[in-house]
Amino acid sequence: MAIILNIETATTNCSVSLAQNGELVQIREHNSPTYSHSEQLHVFIEEILSVSAIDISELDAIAVSKGPGSYTGLRIGVSAAKGLCFSLDIPLISVPTLESMAYQKKIDSGFIIPVLDARRMEVYSAVFDHSYRKIRDTAAEIIDADSFGQYSTKGKVHLLGSGAAKCTELLNHPNFSFETELVPSATEMCSLSYAKFKNEQFEDLAYFEPYYLKNFMSKP
Repeated sequence: MAIILNIETATTNCSVSLAQNGELVQIREHNSPTYSHSEQLHVFIEEILSVSAIDISELDAIAVSKGPGSYTGLRIGVSAAKGLCFSLDIPLISVPTLESMAYQKKIDSGFIIPVLDARRMEVYSAVFDHSYRKIRDTAAEIIDADSFGQYSTKGKVHLLGSGAAKCTELLNHPNFSFETELVPSATEMCSLSYAKFKNEQFEDLAYFEPYYLKNFMSKP
């Protein structure tokens, strides 16, 4: 049996979940534009353990959303996760933020593209097929009228997240759909972190850093 605490702080949503063998046990989250992670994160952790009647010493691993996302948000989440792992002597697992976002959408065909707002017309994005297989790596890019056009000509394209609002201004193909209110959540981290736990895909506590992905590239 594996009990894993999952921490998601890459965006405005401060989210913490507790999972047993990949199944959600408890979730606490609050989406605030003021980024209240520093005040809420440890409160949520304590509440989840208390309600679940799980002692912190019973945790088998800590999983954290690795980014890309907010610099400050990622630092808070990773620092908390590392501190817990050090004190409890348990492994650290990292979960790509955009991958866990993709799992919020269930489709039979087409493409899922999580897009997180960066600044101006810039976004972080990755592309997945209907079975959540990653078909384009995470990238930082500037949105223009041609963005993701190679996918819209092949099927329905579901753009998820805060960056999708920017896309609505420029992407007019009928195959595009936009879900601008979706945010990363620790709920979807449960199955992903458990899969890594079983495969012993752990991070080095001394050297692990969030995936900031700062460099932006315009279209050639």
